[in-house]
Amino acid sequence: MEAIAAGPSRARVLEAFRSRDFRLLWTGQAISMLGDMAFLVALGWRTYTLTGSARSLGYVLTLQGLGLLSTLLIGGAFADRYDRRTLMLVSDALRFVIVGALTVVNGTGHLGLGLLLGLAFAHGLATGFFTPALGGLVPLVVEGPGLGSANALIGIARQGSLLVGPSVAGVMYGFAGSTVVFGFNAFSFLGSFAFVWATRPRTAERAAAEGTLREIRAGVRYVVGDPWLWLTISLFAFVLMFQWAPIQVLTPKLVRSHFELGVGAYGVVYSTLGAGMVAGALAFAQLNLRRRRGLISYLVWMANSLLVIVFALTPWFSLALGAQFLRGACIGFATAVWETMLMELVPQHMLSRVISLDWFGSTGLAPIGLVIVGAVSGLAAPGTIIALGACVSMCIVAAGLLSRQIRTID
Repeated sequence: MEAIAAGPSRARVLEAFRSRDFRLLWTGQAISMLGDMAFLVALGWRTYTLTGSARSLGYVLTLQGLGLLSTLLIGGAFADRYDRRTLMLVSDALRFVIVGALTVVNGTGHLGLGLLLGLAFAHGLATGFFTPALGGLVPLVVEGPGLGSANALIGIARQGSLLVGPSVAGVMYGFAGSTVVFGFNAFSFLGSFAFVWATRPRTAERAAAEGTLREIRAGVRYVVGDPWLWLTISLFAFVLMFQWAPIQVLTPKLVRSHFELGVGAYGVVYSTLGAGMVAGALAFAQLNLRRRRGLISYLVWMANSLLVIVFALTPWFSLALGAQFLRGACIGFATAVWETMLMELVPQHMLSRVISLDWFGSTGLAPIGLVIVGAVSGLAAPGTIIALGACVSMCIVAAGLLSRQIRTID
């Protein structure tokens, strides 16, 4: 009997892989995400060594974020009106060109902060068209019952890239320098392009063509009309500003000055986070959570903030890595819950716009946070700033539980 019961449990995790098109889509994204995570580590360390200032990394990430925000809503409207697969292909091609240009400039010794800022902004612009199209494409290659599995598997690819990508970046960077890592990311976009090209998704229920601005306004009205959507998006705008921004800007400084370690340890920090996120996504797929998903995900996000405080303040690097693994599990689990709820509860003709509004709203304050953190980075120890931001974020998430709909929505 135990063997019979175990079969469906294992199959539940891999259910989405029954679809040929999802297998292709997943493979392409796994390749691209691996390149992205390696790129993130190399970008952070290259910027820090180029300028010697954590503030500069804050500016680079801010420009990249502003580029993303500039096209997200337009990308969401386009993805509900036009072919989502085509939008993804165009975005992959553009990002190959942009990161390829960065590779050449860096390799020839002509990279400066100004050029790095411009290329980061352009990269964000191209990504803004890709993100809502990808979210809207998943339900077109997987049947409804497999959406939980699909989101968990995409989460595993994303988090797996966090596990492997930073270590790959650390090895490549250590032996061959940042140019090789940048080139690796550029060619990962070609891999994504090839696999997306091979997919044959179902035709989506298209939104009526009303003009881009009117379509964006229709998406906003839909989100505002659902408290679980607008409340979560609004709260997490502040969570990312107070918690995510300090982590992104100050982790290189934390590793170097607090733990007195180098780029290899910096990569291990992100790899450990990725391992935890894989575990969290697997746990979601196995549990097949259907009840009180809002309440459970909010409690998990609060636990994540608590673990950030441990990571930032502990004097022991081994304990910091343990906190990273556990908070990664929280992120992987809660993210899979949220993405599955969006795909199950939002109508198909509105899905890409809601996803773009989710990204736009929740990340809208992040560039401000990055600038603020860069400006105050010299006023206190990096761990202190990260921990203070996490304390504020925990209170913000707890406030969301005052909403009855958040506590009761399935």
